[in-house]
Amino acid sequence: MTVVMLILLVFLLVCAIATSFAKNLLNTILIFMSYSLVMSIIWMVLESPDLAITEAAVGAGVTTVLFLITLKKIQSIIEEDRVDDEYEEEEGYIPSENSTENNIDKNTDINADTIADNNGEKTVEVSHEQTPGK
Repeated sequence: MTVVMLILLVFLLVCAIATSFAKNLLNTILIFMSYSLVMSIIWMVLESPDLAITEAAVGAGVTTVLFLITLKKIQSIIEEDRVDDEYEEEEGYIPSENSTENNIDKNTDINADTIADNNGEKTVEVSHEQTPGK
């Protein structure tokens, strides 16, 4: 029994370290699921079946599913942004360096002051001043 427990603890430690150093998010999720399953087995060896069932259901089951759904949504957002960027490049939408959309006249100083409103919310007031010879 001691040898099995030692092997499980070593595998648990390897899973924890591998989760930290994995570069691919899908691999990280799968390693985390393995960690939860090993932890569930350890709870069974320690004769605590209620914790084992909870760890298997929540740790390996529900949490893994939530992580996978989140990963899918993140990747679809990234894909959508990439498609939008490609479309903007094709249409020539990306503003140039001299565009007034992104830049203010080079002879303009910008002063930003934080002002507290009546409700205590902070707002930023920006003023533009022309600076001669800049």
